[in-house]
Amino acid sequence: MFLERFFPPSPAKIAGRRLYDAAAQQARSPGFYTAMGVADSLEGRFELYSLHVALVVERLRGEGQTAADVSQATFDAYVRGLDDALREIGVGDLSVGKKMKKLAAAFYGRLKGLDDVFAALPDKAPLQALIERTVAPAKDGEALADYILKAREHLAAQHVDALLAGTVTWPEAA
Repeated sequence: MFLERFFPPSPAKIAGRRLYDAAAQQARSPGFYTAMGVADSLEGRFELYSLHVALVVERLRGEGQTAADVSQATFDAYVRGLDDALREIGVGDLSVGKKMKKLAAAFYGRLKGLDDVFAALPDKAPLQALIERTVAPAKDGEALADYILKAREHLAAQHVDALLAGTVTWPEAA
């Protein structure tokens, strides 16, 4: 913070923070918890935050070095958000590092899982199975699967320059 007055953050870092903030805001949409039945718990929220960040990372993949930098900055902001959340709920300094390693591994597992289910499209069964393994107990896994596909299409339709500037829109949840 203090040093940012002398060393302002890079445009990629600014864009990444904005993309993360938008993903976090979308993950808080009440429809996920009411209509779709995602558990309003630490685990449920982690899954939705991770899902939205993973969708952004997936969208930026293959769009060049600037997109790779913004994608990394988005992930870095996500990790900082998780770290802050752990500290806020009272996890001690000595345990934060271990928990962060586990959460980062879980994120990469979710990202790999999404890659696999997207490769299997148009078959939605692998996506629904992924939801059952990770986001359960969502009372309407099919609606969540439909949302994920809609969000992916919605992101694909957004011009990469807007994303690189940190601007993203999401479809309505529910």
